[in-house]
Amino acid sequence: MSTPKLISLFVAGLVAFAPFSLQAEEMRRLMVTGEASMDVAPDQAVITLGVRSQSEEAGEAMSQVSVSMGEVLARLQDSGIGAGDIQTRQVSMHPVWSQVRQGGQEVRAITGFEASNLVEVTLRDLEAMGGVLDDVLRAGANEFRGLAFSYSDTKAAQDKLRTEAVEDAIRKARQLADASGMTLGPVRMLQDGEPTGGAPMMAMEMARSADIQVAPGSVNLSHRVSATFDLLEPSTPD
Repeated sequence: MSTPKLISLFVAGLVAFAPFSLQAEEMRRLMVTGEASMDVAPDQAVITLGVRSQSEEAGEAMSQVSVSMGEVLARLQDSGIGAGDIQTRQVSMHPVWSQVRQGGQEVRAITGFEASNLVEVTLRDLEAMGGVLDDVLRAGANEFRGLAFSYSDTKAAQDKLRTEAVEDAIRKARQLADASGMTLGPVRMLQDGEPTGGAPMMAMEMARSADIQVAPGSVNLSHRVSATFDLLEPSTPD
């Protein structure tokens, strides 16, 4: 057989063997997830509160809400809350339906209108929260949709958690490689996950009191990464 034909057969053999070699290499990959979390003391909170009023006339209902909300906003500003930390969430108006008697029968009819105005307030001084809530209640706020605590400096915390998540992935990979009798190779893929964290929205009943007591507790922050490593055959002594 001529030399060119021998070279061609050799190259063809390498090409045919390559997929099997690559497949074997892919089968010796290890995928793990690294996680890290930490609890931090919240340093701010977001509350959603507002004013709701009913009247026989739509205009009167909205007027009452506007007057009361003006007093609420004034109290918030007197408490040192800046305009940038107060945002209108919803202004609504809808009819009030009731059962009334007409012609000796019970029928459903519009008997008035209900207006509401909700604002979202960011409080950066948690120690003053109880007093602020009490002030807005006295000013006319009669609706409370929720309270959520959060941590403002999440960037620095998430940078720390991201590093710890990668370290956790490497630790897990080494443990799995050792348990399987293999040697952990280099990282082939590292994917950053979305940071998570924050306290769930907590419902609280509005009640008029001398001072509303609030317990912020702690906020949990977490981070996750995905990593793929090579698994290598353990080296044998010469």
